[in-house]
Amino acid sequence: MIVTTTPTIEGRRIAAYRGIVSGEAILGANVFRDFFASIRDVVGGRSGSYERVLRDGRDTAIREMIEEAQRLGAHAVVGVHMDYGAIGKNEGMMMVTVSGTAVTLE
Repeated sequence: MIVTTTPTIEGRRIAAYRGIVSGEAILGANVFRDFFASIRDVVGGRSGSYERVLRDGRDTAIREMIEEAQRLGAHAVVGVHMDYGAIGKNEGMMMVTVSGTAVTLE
C-alpha cells in the first residue's frame, strides 16, 4: 500500500476517494526508562529509549491506518498527517495519531 503525505501520487490517477482513515497509539511511560532518559538528557545525549518508543508508536499508528484503508478497498492513503502529544494525568503517556484519505488508483 502506498502511504504518502502528498495529496497525489505522481504518475497515478486517483479513481475514487474511499474516506478518511486513521490510526492511534497510546504509549505508557516506564518509570525506569524515564529515569535513565532524564539522566541522558542532562548530559546532552539522545534519549534512545524514548526514540524507540515513539518509533514503535508511529509504526503501530501507521499500520492501523493501513488496515482501515485495506478494509475500504483502497490502494493508497494520501495526504497523511502525523501528530504527537502528551496525555493523561501529569501527561504521563504519549499519543501518536496519523490520518489520511484512502483512495483507489487507476
